[in-house]
Amino acid sequence: MLDKKVAELLNAQINKELYSAYIYLEMADYYSDEGLGGFENWFYIQTQEERDHAMLFRAYLLNNGEKVTLDTIEKPGKSYDNFRAPLETALEHERYVTSLINAIYDAAYSVKDFRTMQFLDWFVKEQCEEEKNTDDLIKRFDLFGSDAKGLYMLDSELGARVYSAPSLTL
Repeated sequence: MLDKKVAELLNAQINKELYSAYIYLEMADYYSDEGLGGFENWFYIQTQEERDHAMLFRAYLLNNGEKVTLDTIEKPGKSYDNFRAPLETALEHERYVTSLINAIYDAAYSVKDFRTMQFLDWFVKEQCEEEKNTDDLIKRFDLFGSDAKGLYMLDSELGARVYSAPSLTL
């Protein structure tokens, strides 16, 4: 049986991950409206990943005999005035999600919940990857985004990204 505080944090994370999916879907829609299908694809895949993360937290709770309680998912409601702005927002959001994962890990550590810590190890690594990928995208945008041909090439590259489901064993 999970510690009450740990279970509450894990349950809350389901909604945080679904909110993340909403944020990324909104960014995908922004890039779609702007005619940048590659950027749209990159953020749509981010949407799929965040949804899958929510399902992993859900499965973990259910596998540990906990009840899942879903909450209202807040509307993102951001607007962007340039192509770089969603990238900055994405990096800021990934850093926020990292802080949430760290807080859950800390709560699990404090009650010596090694099973949850092992489960969260995958997310700790995933967040490192998410932050790096987003930061790298910003750097590449800064290098090439102000040139129309460079932006076209970057957009084409992002359009080739393919979704792959997480391989976390619960």
